[in-house]
Amino acid sequence: MATTCRVIMAKSRITRHRSLLLLLVIALLPAIMTESLNAQAAAGSSTSPALPTSAASSGRAGAQSGLGPVIVPEDLSELRIQPGDLLSINVYETPELSNSYRVDPAGDLTIPLCGKVNLQGLTLQEAATHLEVALKDRQILVQPQVNVDVVQYAGQYVTVIGEVASPGRVALIAPTNLGEILAEAGGVTAIAGARIKIRHGADDTVPEVEVPYSRSQSTRETASIVVRPGDTVIVPRAGIVYVLGAVARPGGYVMQEDGKLNVAQALALSGGTVPQANTGGLRVIRRNPDGTVLDFPLSYDAIAKGKQTPLILQAQDIVYVPMSKIKATLTSTMGILSAVTTDTIIYH
Repeated sequence: MATTCRVIMAKSRITRHRSLLLLLVIALLPAIMTESLNAQAAAGSSTSPALPTSAASSGRAGAQSGLGPVIVPEDLSELRIQPGDLLSINVYETPELSNSYRVDPAGDLTIPLCGKVNLQGLTLQEAATHLEVALKDRQILVQPQVNVDVVQYAGQYVTVIGEVASPGRVALIAPTNLGEILAEAGGVTAIAGARIKIRHGADDTVPEVEVPYSRSQSTRETASIVVRPGDTVIVPRAGIVYVLGAVARPGGYVMQEDGKLNVAQALALSGGTVPQANTGGLRVIRRNPDGTVLDFPLSYDAIAKGKQTPLILQAQDIVYVPMSKIKATLTSTMGILSAVTTDTIIYH
């Protein structure tokens, strides 16, 4: 009986000790976990690899700092290798071939033992496959596995000139749509024309592409037109129409938005006719590219009553409203044409 009691008492003490030990571990658990996390963070900061250079330079920022905005495409798989690009070549289990190589002006990449391999115009995946085939065909490796990444892109850009907020070069690493290019150039100005010209490449003999553009609404043509590195985007100034004679604000007016303007709209922009105007003797003077001059007689009274369709104006047209009495200084066609050079352009 005494022996049994001693065994029970011993088991009771062991149980109490275990309970106390468990309570102690629970109490110290937060401190232990905090210390462990701090140690892992310290180890991770000192041993974790840096981000791949291509991720840090995917926008060509390092090479394009002086070229203005940089456009990076959403799908990086569309990027094409160009002369001057610095590539990181990683050949699996072959460190002697893994290194960074610069693409030469001919588009070739020179790898030790393998020689020159042309990669110009290829995507990164295509370049990796091309290198694997070259290493195998030239009996360097039996089953090569190659990964290609971009360390630094060569300078490529699109030139944007004309009526944009920030004309100049826009760095571009892949084809993108015209709308993004215009946005990176600060957008078009208030006097931009309704058609934008694109010159592909540096060859001046290649005809320019014209696309319609409107600030008031986005056009499908703008979104679908692709601009490539080396292209030039030209945003011309909108056409000017001159309204002279017996109007409230004579001067030149920009044919904004869609570039269409008729006689009635032009007179409205000029503040309308003055009381002394001869509204029945309206004239539109048009100078053709060949030097000939056309004179269209119109009646503003008939246009206002819906009896006559307003004439659609062209750039450089002159709308002349004579005075009711024959005392106006501008009565001849040549006199009206000469007055244009001294008139002010009004941006409405």
